[in-house]
Amino acid sequence: MPVQRERPYMQFNFLVDLGTGTDGPDAAFQEVSNLGTEFAVAEYRAGNDKENNVRKYTGLNKATDVTLKRGIVGYRSFYDWVEQVRRGDKEAVRPSITISLQNEAHETVMTWTLKNARIIKYVSGPFNAKGGDVAMEEMTLAFEQLVLES
Repeated sequence: MPVQRERPYMQFNFLVDLGTGTDGPDAAFQEVSNLGTEFAVAEYRAGNDKENNVRKYTGLNKATDVTLKRGIVGYRSFYDWVEQVRRGDKEAVRPSITISLQNEAHETVMTWTLKNARIIKYVSGPFNAKGGDVAMEEMTLAFEQLVLES
């Protein structure tokens, strides 16, 4: 549960459960970006309104696509999931993927759950034999609903 703090939580301290059914997190990613949701606003004005302005109502909400980045590791079930998506397998849609933010003592303080998530993009690289950087992979997930748990 998030608590009031004097300073914000540090980055790069989170775990991701990819919904594989195994106990505990499946991976640790270096970066999670675009984690959020958008709300459409519907405008309406009745013909007999006394004021000359529109009323605004909350409409449909839309989850933004989330991008996860990490160093390439030998995690076979992740690549199996990419292959399931490529084949069009119905099991490729995960009912829930959980991203957990941890504090400095590695205690979970906030959790985001992505409902009905699927991979829509997978990229490896860039690879450069002259560089000393870590080989990276990136995946983008589309999902239907974001649930914030604390």
